[in-house]
Amino acid sequence: MTQTFFDERILVTKHTALGRITIDHPRAIGALDRSMVEAFAHALEGLAVDTDVDTLLLDATDERGFCSGGDLRRLHGQITAGDLAGVDGFFRAEYRLNAAIAAFPHPVVAFANGVTMGGGVGLACHAPVRIVTETSRLAMPETRIGFTPDVGGTLLLANAPGHVGEYLALTSAEMDAADAIYAGFADHLVRGEDLGAVRDALETRADPSTPGELILLFDETPEPSALASARGWIDDAFSRGSVPEIRARLTELAEQADDGATHDLGAHTPAAALALLEQRPPLALAITLESVRRSRETNDLRAALEQEYRLMMWYVETQPDMVEGIRAHMIDKDRAPRWTLATDAEVTPALVAEAFDHKVTPLFP
Repeated sequence: MTQTFFDERILVTKHTALGRITIDHPRAIGALDRSMVEAFAHALEGLAVDTDVDTLLLDATDERGFCSGGDLRRLHGQITAGDLAGVDGFFRAEYRLNAAIAAFPHPVVAFANGVTMGGGVGLACHAPVRIVTETSRLAMPETRIGFTPDVGGTLLLANAPGHVGEYLALTSAEMDAADAIYAGFADHLVRGEDLGAVRDALETRADPSTPGELILLFDETPEPSALASARGWIDDAFSRGSVPEIRARLTELAEQADDGATHDLGAHTPAAALALLEQRPPLALAITLESVRRSRETNDLRAALEQEYRLMMWYVETQPDMVEGIRAHMIDKDRAPRWTLATDAEVTPALVAEAFDHKVTPLFP
């Protein structure tokens, strides 16, 4: 039986002991707004106390992807209209939902197939069993549009091998299935054509009975991860203490390699990374680097979410780069954002400290 709670784009199904929350928003590859987030949270709360449910599945009806992130067009409209209360309400609801998924009392299985980015990572990648397919494309793309990884993403990035997290955070580089498993954003590779069989097995409880053991029946061996192959130069460059130092080392490595990869921004190479950093706002890069490293020190999801919430509201309330980035990439699509600060030298330690000290009402009192 399928139900909806508050929003027809969030479907809730229960079959035997399997609860299922499905995003049904194919027009926008699951892009989230506040109504969807609140409906998702309400469904999660109900399934958490349902004594018939012992496993939860998160998936989507759109074969193109699980969730492309937040509804940035709507967010842009709210910010430009001065609806800061609405923006605050969305982020508070979203981040509390991310924490609730991680704290769900039973195993959670997430199908992160296709496009799973930003807010989609926050829904899928805090689950204990995360499945990717040959079509999966995962990323935390926030610096591309003028702000900083959120939805608990800084903790996932912080726990990636070596300094891969800093690389992914600053460049907004995409991961395929093999990269996502290597970076700790996913656990199993399953062929897209087998997702239905996995779902059926979870419903019918074929032996072996635990979700993790069951999914091993469908698990494929991924191709070698390009991120893993790039780990040496990534750690070399992205372990540096500041964004200018990272740029300088990438320049040296690119010159040594003479890899010519600047024109292929999808490649994991020093030249491609350097070219991507040139497109990102210096302020967002400095704050993102600090944010990932602070999350590595605390290593706690709620602490990461609290930090991300302070930073996000600081951007919304004081900085134009977020609005400008969304305009350039999502509204006008001219791909020519005009960032407030053009160089690393203009980003002062005091400005970065101001972002982390921004006053908000705590998410988790």
